[in-house]
Amino acid sequence: MWSIVWANLVHLGIAYVLALPVAFDRDRAARGAGLRTFPLVALAACGYSLVGMSVLDTTDAEARVLQGLITGIGFIGGGAILKSKGTVHGTATAASIWNTGLIGIAVAFGRYEIAVLLSLINFVTLRYFKTNSDHKDDKKEPA
Repeated sequence: MWSIVWANLVHLGIAYVLALPVAFDRDRAARGAGLRTFPLVALAACGYSLVGMSVLDTTDAEARVLQGLITGIGFIGGGAILKSKGTVHGTATAASIWNTGLIGIAVAFGRYEIAVLLSLINFVTLRYFKTNSDHKDDKKEPA
């Protein structure tokens, strides 16, 4: 029994840690979601997946849990998207929330290579691929 508890704790810890690079980048850039949101999304997605795998007896039932997770995480991400004066902000944050949920799911299913790659690609994309609006934000004077 304790071996299952420890295995679950390891999965949850890995999901949490893999979400931190994305969280640090979004927090550093003063975007809508940051150090609290991303690790919690990964942690919750991993936790729901672990519980689903442990109590459900068919892949059909597990697929329904995953469908619900993907939809719910998309809903959370949708809250990060703002439209104002003909511009849309927050789509990268929303996509990152969705991606972070998948990191948690991948970890729960033991697909660490997928989780690490998702975390790395998400971090690199946010950090090094800037849009015109990102550059404008960098040039603004502090209030």
